[in-house]
Amino acid sequence: MPGQTLFDKIWAQHVVADLPGGLSLLAIDRNYLHDLEGGPNFTRLEKLGYRVHDPDLTYAMPDHAISSAPGRTTDTNPTGGRLLRDMRRGASAAGVKLFDIGDEGQGIVHVAAPEMGLTLPGSTIVCPDSHTCTHGAFGALAIAIGSSEVSHVLATQTLRQNRPKFMRITLNGARARGVTAKDVILATIGRLGTAAGRGYAVEYAGALVSELTIEERLTVCNLSIELGSKTGIMAPDDTTYQYLAGRPYAPKDALFDRAVAQWRTLPSDDDATFDAEHSIDVGTIAPQITWGTSPQDVLDITGRIPDPSNEPNADRRKSMEAALNYMGLRPGDAIEGTPVDWVFIGSCTNGRLSDLREAAAVLSGRKVAEGVRAWVVPGSMAVRRAAESEGLHRQFLDAGFEWREPGCSMCLGANGDIIAPGERSVSTTNRNFVGRQGPGARTHLASPTMAVAAAITGRIADVRKLGH
Repeated sequence: MPGQTLFDKIWAQHVVADLPGGLSLLAIDRNYLHDLEGGPNFTRLEKLGYRVHDPDLTYAMPDHAISSAPGRTTDTNPTGGRLLRDMRRGASAAGVKLFDIGDEGQGIVHVAAPEMGLTLPGSTIVCPDSHTCTHGAFGALAIAIGSSEVSHVLATQTLRQNRPKFMRITLNGARARGVTAKDVILATIGRLGTAAGRGYAVEYAGALVSELTIEERLTVCNLSIELGSKTGIMAPDDTTYQYLAGRPYAPKDALFDRAVAQWRTLPSDDDATFDAEHSIDVGTIAPQITWGTSPQDVLDITGRIPDPSNEPNADRRKSMEAALNYMGLRPGDAIEGTPVDWVFIGSCTNGRLSDLREAAAVLSGRKVAEGVRAWVVPGSMAVRRAAESEGLHRQFLDAGFEWREPGCSMCLGANGDIIAPGERSVSTTNRNFVGRQGPGARTHLASPTMAVAAAITGRIADVRKLGH
């Protein structure tokens, strides 16, 4: 019998039925809801006459539309307040656990759920958010779903899916100084392109993966969707089990030992085969910064803006020209030294405690440059409180950053946190699409340390020149 991949094993364990047209009906272990979809789907289900099938397997929290302003209340952002009230009513009626404003468990769902031990190896996880793939860092099969699929999962605790092909991306080599997990995945997207993963689920493997912390793995898996892939996943290992031990929602005592024994059977077999393979030498990667309006528009901080006239593909050439026009950049110019107006540190990509620690270490008593507005938005209430207990918030405040409440905030601006047209931002988020941070906003994706370098110099800067 041929070897199985990690994906094969999880998929097979969750197939409830094979359906016509090549579809499978999968059992879903965790259903995560945020405020944009929670209330509307509870209402939709009620109007259809259905009840939530397994309320104990659904968890809800406000993150997208709530305000990140210090001292916020439910209605600081009126639209967010309306959505939160709807989610509160629906969750209460259905018996679904809601992590509300001020609760220890509140935050961006892809930050808070892993912290609480809700995300477990071998599980199937769904959420109506593109970056649900983040949870693959634990060896979970995590799938982004649409609004109608949310209702289906709520009503049946199952999901209809076409089985994707499977790709392995091997990350080998030692990272150079100043290179973070964010740099590794941005460089990977830049080299392979945003269409490379179309039709695939991706497993990340190789020596680097085994060396990454869980929080670094979450960052890598978070951007899997930017490869065009269905999801991203990493094999669970001792780092995974040590992280989960003692988490509030993780198994306890003898049950935890039994769970670990089962999780150890999940990694891909040595003789497993993949539909596609790619290899990245991370030793060749420098700190990254995006220049255009797609995550694949990325280059080393020492690089120069590419010239579309050198691009042989006509469609790609046209998209590059449009991106440069939107971003207000010229071919051949150095990216380093480009003036910035905003710096944003946060999101489900880089809003974790380790991200804030690394950013604060670069600050080291320095100040935000005159004319730059800089925000730190912790990814969860637990991150915020832990950072404050370590005094990280004071370092940011003393430097001139704003220290805000947990949520998605300026990642997509659904709560009104946006940048003015034409202003330039260095952001630790996952997307630099046209208008993503506000109409006409110009977004450069980077790591937290690179974001701090921009904040204190007032320009896109090489963090290594600051001693990091």
